[in-house]
Amino acid sequence: MKQLLVLILSMSFFVSFAQRDNQNLKNGVIAKGYDVVSYFNNKAEKGLKTYSYTYNNATYKFTNEDHLKTFKQNPEKYMPQYGGYCAYAIALKGEKVDINPDAFEVRDGKLYLFYKTVFANTLKAWKKENPNKLVNDANKNWAKIIE
Repeated sequence: MKQLLVLILSMSFFVSFAQRDNQNLKNGVIAKGYDVVSYFNNKAEKGLKTYSYTYNNATYKFTNEDHLKTFKQNPEKYMPQYGGYCAYAIALKGEKVDINPDAFEVRDGKLYLFYKTVFANTLKAWKKENPNKLVNDANKNWAKIIE
């Protein structure tokens, strides 16, 4: 009985860890604290702690009350694809890579975030290559990652 209890507790720990690991969170916050609703207005804006909301074990921050209300009405619409990891890295290699919240694209009503530094900009590469194929590849790779 004791072994069964240890097994159950161990499994719940790993399932819980895997859930968190499948979201790119810094201190429990998605998109490095940027307002996911503002992306749909083609703006990368840092959210405020005042307008925070927790959904699916991740905290989302918003620039204002209206964006918070908008998110609450349909959170799935505004959640970044691939747990908020770099869409390009997920597509190419199936790897979880951190993002720069200023590098984003809203395509077909979905939010994609990308890695960007002075030397590398995966959003540019994404747009230069075939984004529709990359989305398809990323979807397949992400399905494997979250299994």
